[in-house]
Amino acid sequence: MQNRSYLFVPATRTDLIPKAFASGADAVVVDWEDAVSDERKDEARSLLAAYDHDDGRKIWLRINGSRHPAHHADLQAISELSCLCGLILPKAEDAATIGTVARQTGLPLIAAVESARGWLALPQIAAAPGLTALTYGCLDLAADLNLSFGTPAAADLINRLRGDLVLYSAANGLEAPVASVFPDFGHEEGLRADIGYWRDIGMGGMLCIHPKQVSIVHELLHPGEEQLAFARKVCEAAERTSLAVFQIDGKMVDAPVIAQCRRLLARYPD
Repeated sequence: MQNRSYLFVPATRTDLIPKAFASGADAVVVDWEDAVSDERKDEARSLLAAYDHDDGRKIWLRINGSRHPAHHADLQAISELSCLCGLILPKAEDAATIGTVARQTGLPLIAAVESARGWLALPQIAAAPGLTALTYGCLDLAADLNLSFGTPAAADLINRLRGDLVLYSAANGLEAPVASVFPDFGHEEGLRADIGYWRDIGMGGMLCIHPKQVSIVHELLHPGEEQLAFARKVCEAAERTSLAVFQIDGKMVDAPVIAQCRRLLARYPD
């Protein structure tokens, strides 16, 4: 099942990893990139190497992008780690780098589009071998494109990227894309509105920066009982009839609707 929530932990605070798991997050992401100053990159690698994961819970890791001087040292250090279940590659701008990282590490890989160059290369990036899913960085993207982040105009452009991520993910058989962080973790109403928007255009999860965001993501991504009940009716009727098109509760049902309902019930069987 696809992860709905990815909760970040600074790599210099590995003591917070158990607390992050206790939040109920589907995935915990230790950050070697933005959360760690250049002077502490080596320390961050050492701390993760010493991290005790005897409980068997493995983590995701955000490494430094390919243009950062620490990138190759990160890849070397990964080969010595047994606590990882996946990687996030920031500032992705070409398919070749994604293929190299996936091949060298053998781990599931999420690529983050965070620049104009990355957006323009999205068709190639989405088709890169070894890629699991796509995400984006709203703050880096706003800086690169000179957007006034937090304004309706900036949101319009970022929503265009979200649509492209959904399109190219589906075309290449990737998991549904993962939404960027919502920086104002004290603004619950805004967070709920943001989640509702990207959920409805087909995105499947979110990068979280605070534990209290996790439960809200999970709540809003879980279909309501009315939606599940409709899906059950559709699937039950599809088993009983030989008709290609029929109606349930006054709504037309055909092959795409049946397929969507089956996918929904497969993910939420209860």
